[in-house]
Amino acid sequence: MAVTKERKAELVKEYGKSEKDTGATEVQIAILTEEIRDLTEHLKVHIHDYHSKRGLMMKVGKRRSLLDYLKANDVEAYRTLIEKLNIRK
Repeated sequence: MAVTKERKAELVKEYGKSEKDTGATEVQIAILTEEIRDLTEHLKVHIHDYHSKRGLMMKVGKRRSLLDYLKANDVEAYRTLIEKLNIRK
């Protein structure tokens, strides 16, 4: 259910400035988006898994705050990122 190390490394390479740039806002948003998609698929099957649902809501809130931060500091990067990740505004 969790994102594998290899997938995280791919996301860091794709969205970060270097291979070890895990702290960049874009990278954090991309990893959270991947985790949110995995949890959403899990919850489609296991409807009454309330603990996972709470974790999903926390991840969505964290991603929302990171997206707000990115929008306030770099609007162009925000627009390209939500387009690449297929995130609604």
